[in-house]
Amino acid sequence: MANSNDNNNDEHHESSPLLSKQVADQDLKEKPSAKKAKEAAAEVPAHPVVATGDGFGWTADGLPLVHRSVVGEPLGRSQWNSSLLACLGRNDEFCSSDIEVCLLGSLVPCVLYGTNVERLGSDPGTFANHCLPYSVLYLIGNSFFGWNCLAPWFSYPTRTAIRRKFNLEGSCEALHRSCGCCGSCVEDELQREQCELTCDLATHVLCHPCAVCQEGREIRRRLHHPGFNAQPVFSMVPPGEQTMARGA
Repeated sequence: MANSNDNNNDEHHESSPLLSKQVADQDLKEKPSAKKAKEAAAEVPAHPVVATGDGFGWTADGLPLVHRSVVGEPLGRSQWNSSLLACLGRNDEFCSSDIEVCLLGSLVPCVLYGTNVERLGSDPGTFANHCLPYSVLYLIGNSFFGWNCLAPWFSYPTRTAIRRKFNLEGSCEALHRSCGCCGSCVEDELQREQCELTCDLATHVLCHPCAVCQEGREIRRRLHHPGFNAQPVFSMVPPGEQTMARGA
């Protein structure tokens, strides 16, 4: 008799409408959660970006991600403040500095190159490390070959560093913007950078004084001299020896 009652109770629970309703509600709750999990998995980027301390990023494949926006699209490169042949610079608040740059680039390019590297690196003391090797190459080139053909090979990486630091357009991109040529080189980022490196070298070799002057004008408009950031030093001078005079 007891067994028959237990069987009746089990059949009552299995056929209970409340139990079936609870199971249906639980199924409805699990379906949206599974859908959300699929959407979250689809939103994960294929190449996650790992940021570094220098402001650059690298994808999971080891590809550099330079000057990218939040959504991953490349930012447009800005133009130089002055053109390559603007020897006297621009008529603005940096006019006197532009004239100084023009005189240094024409008479003593080694000094101008040394100051450019010093400002760009923001490290006082690097002037001599770059000015002296440049001077030696300058003298050798003019003595044996009759023109400054060796120093540009030493100084052209500074132009590349300025382009990358301030996100400036190179010669290939400027030609594509002005006359529409070099389109195939501009589309691919890696090929464009290789082309820009070649153009940086060619600019220094063929028009070296103008290139150094343009870099000097650009740096002076964007960076202060590292010596201006020095903190004043206060020295404490001890008082002189004092003696007590006795009255007569």
